[in-house]
Amino acid sequence: MKSCTSKNTIVVACRTIAAELNLAIRETGCPYPVLWVDAGLHRSTSALHSRLQAELDRIENVGRVILAFGFCGHALEDLTAGDFELIFPRVDDCITLLLDPTTQGKEMGTFYLTPGWLDNEISLWNEYQQTIKRYGQTKADHIYRIMLTGYRRLGLIDTSVYSVTEFMLKTRKIAAAFSLTQQAVPGTIRYLKKLLTGPWDDEFIVIAPGESVGLEQLLPFSAARNL
Repeated sequence: MKSCTSKNTIVVACRTIAAELNLAIRETGCPYPVLWVDAGLHRSTSALHSRLQAELDRIENVGRVILAFGFCGHALEDLTAGDFELIFPRVDDCITLLLDPTTQGKEMGTFYLTPGWLDNEISLWNEYQQTIKRYGQTKADHIYRIMLTGYRRLGLIDTSVYSVTEFMLKTRKIAAAFSLTQQAVPGTIRYLKKLLTGPWDDEFIVIAPGESVGLEQLLPFSAARNL
């Protein structure tokens, strides 16, 4: 793993992984400035894309921008780098990023959760509570039974930045409401640390200054992950 020798770098990151990214920054000694993007933008791929492009368009006088996002439903497609190199991980989303695809992938029937995802405005639990207020308990339960068909586990990703025992207690009512079995799942910040330091090998996508993210760069990996 490389050391952090470049001071001419900035990070654009999803706020849901703030705790994990901040730990990676401390452990690597890469005190790059971070521009945080709210998780609520994930409701709309186009809105997230527009916000990310706006952030990139405002960045000046840097040689490298690290994008701490997954593909997020093709929100990264057609993003254009400014006068800098753009680097982002070759993963579908931030959950995959924290699971570390070099050692394990997502398991069918598991709904993954971290404190960062639970606390954001579009979390499963917050959306469920809003649905209850809008339609009532009975209809909300019916909607979510359909939405979560096929899910059997609530996977609590242990990234070593929080107490899994306390998080299990906090999410017990969520598991009960959706008839899911809680299970701690090993997580990692290894990928985030490598994202900060390099080397940026096949685990990452590197876009040259002034170039755009092409669909062909996203599709082969996404297709392979979904086989």
